[in-house]
Amino acid sequence: MNTVQDLQADAALASTPSGSSETAQVRALLQLRELILSGELPGGTRIAELAIVERLGMSRTPIRAALVRLEQEGLLEALPSGGYVVQSFSERDVADAIELRGTLEGLLARLAAERGAPLVVLAEARQCLDRIDALLTAPKLDDEAFSAYVALNSHFHALLYELADSPTITRQLERAASLPFASPSGFVLLQAQSTRARDMLIVAQDQHRQVLDAIEQREGARAESIMREHSRLARRNLVEVLAAHPSEPLTGNMPAIRMIRRRR
Repeated sequence: MNTVQDLQADAALASTPSGSSETAQVRALLQLRELILSGELPGGTRIAELAIVERLGMSRTPIRAALVRLEQEGLLEALPSGGYVVQSFSERDVADAIELRGTLEGLLARLAAERGAPLVVLAEARQCLDRIDALLTAPKLDDEAFSAYVALNSHFHALLYELADSPTITRQLERAASLPFASPSGFVLLQAQSTRARDMLIVAQDQHRQVLDAIEQREGARAESIMREHSRLARRNLVEVLAAHPSEPLTGNMPAIRMIRRRR
């Protein structure tokens, strides 16, 4: 399944109430991403489904789904003999992947504004954001609410691609989103239920609203700028996680920490 199909699948989840299985999958995704980023599962580590099940104390179904998704995101590689190996990524890989995704999403937003977006898709995007607003009224998001947010956020990004109606650029975005931490659904939040996490999602939601307004007003340059800035929230999320590991040595096991700290 490629990235746009992944977003469409998440969009289907967004159209129904979030169940315990989807909540467990999101929790597994968050925990596995953070294990990789923190260096607890460094590049080259071979991992098996059963070992992760035991480590996280979760059932096999959400773990299996999370492993497949992380392979699609470029963080894991499936082995012919079974299991996975953690991919290695350099300090530039993370920054460039996020920047590339923002560039392409910005281009799609600009084209949607300049060409004129379908009103029916704009209306659906606004309905999606209304549902996100309802979720963010709570001071903190529980597991079920955060799972619903992930699905709705994916739905919004899929609609954004549809607004531009550019299969050529969308295909390139699919490739870019398979790079480390570049997927629109590639959240890295140390504490998904924290007030700080909710605050960052509110900033993202405001940018969602602004880009739709720019597209509707046919302001291409503004729409592009907003989406490029929007992708950089992913780097802010990484900073939050990395800041939680201040005592980790600056070794090859944690290339992302080297990147973030050198640029502070």
